[in-house]
Amino acid sequence: MFSSLITRQLSGWLILSMAAVEVAGASPLEVGAAVRRFTPDPLLPISGGMGPESPVSQKRGELMARAVVFRGGGTLLAVVSIDALGFPAVLCQRVREQVPRIPSDHILIGATHTHSAPDCYAFPDGRGGHTGNLDYIQQVCRRAAEAVNAAFDALRPAWLRVATGEARGKIAYNYYAPDLYDRRMSLIQAVTPAGKTVVTLVNYAIHPEVLGSGAGILSPDLVGPLCERLQQRLGGVAIFINGAQGGMVTADNRDLERPRDATKAYWHDRRTWQECVRIGHAMASEAERILVDAPLEKTPKLFCGSRNVTFPVESDPIWNVIQHSPLGYSHNADRSVTSRLNLINLGTAQILTIPGEALPNIGFYLKRKMRGTHNLLFGLTNDAFGYILTKVDYGSFPRYDYITRTSLGEMTGEILIRESLDLVARSPRSDPPP
Repeated sequence: MFSSLITRQLSGWLILSMAAVEVAGASPLEVGAAVRRFTPDPLLPISGGMGPESPVSQKRGELMARAVVFRGGGTLLAVVSIDALGFPAVLCQRVREQVPRIPSDHILIGATHTHSAPDCYAFPDGRGGHTGNLDYIQQVCRRAAEAVNAAFDALRPAWLRVATGEARGKIAYNYYAPDLYDRRMSLIQAVTPAGKTVVTLVNYAIHPEVLGSGAGILSPDLVGPLCERLQQRLGGVAIFINGAQGGMVTADNRDLERPRDATKAYWHDRRTWQECVRIGHAMASEAERILVDAPLEKTPKLFCGSRNVTFPVESDPIWNVIQHSPLGYSHNADRSVTSRLNLINLGTAQILTIPGEALPNIGFYLKRKMRGTHNLLFGLTNDAFGYILTKVDYGSFPRYDYITRTSLGEMTGEILIRESLDLVARSPRSDPPP
């Protein structure tokens, strides 16, 4: 009897030991997040795109670099969100060089696309100069790197919640065709085993241009109120990463009582800070609603793949920027540029990066072909090369004249789709639903 008892105890101990080894082998995820401010003091002019900058007389909110670092199964991944119109690859590389502990191709850097921040492209002005403030641009790079390094130092065990749902309310619309936009908002939240929020990442396609570059206000636009509200409500750090918001999926700041051209469904806009707050807070409320019932993923797997993709440059204005900006854009002798695409599996989420502003139809198609339970697109990430259209949209009708002129070329969308889906096909699937 005594021998039998010892045998049962040893057997129980062995089972517990094997379970402990299995849990240890699962490589629990670690997550850290941090924020750094880079609002210029004194204030600088702001940029809404190529052309002259606009003077400012005040600021609303602070310009931020927000970073999260994930570590799991020996893989490191950093995601950085920068309050800027765009953040080209040459600047992404400056940031990565200051973060030696994470592989360069595992650092994803995206711009929120606010139209109320100083120029980070250093656009040539046609008179031998440029529109950027190089000291400010260097400060943005330095502060972004500080945020990533601080997030790395803050790594701690965490579980995930991942969710996707349609955002309700007057938040976004397509200026070219009001109902043609992606209503889906995706969330990735990391919490400690004790239930404390580390980070909440919001992925949604929208132009943060409530104010616009002509309002004379330096601002993160709606992204500031969105992140501040989520941090107040949920704790931790809040991060916004844009989606496929090209042509023109913008903030719904329409004053529906003041039509500008009823036959074309154009309205006057509310370009106020109060409207930024309204939309940012509405997005935060929807993020909470969508996330509330998401199950915990306690041992999510992490995978990060990448490839370099070459795009021909047909646009003379963009080629002029690439050749003559003092930032030193990398380019090829055959009038092409090479950019990096990433594919990430993080638990039940699969993420593809887009180096510019893909139109909604491209975004819908890529998400339909991806293989995650939750499919996310990180737009304006790793690069910021204007609008990305399919060849059938490129230059096809007058409404798209502007976005055609500010696209790399007719085949940009075709190349992006082909290379992205090949990257998906060659990569492992994301985790199954818990």
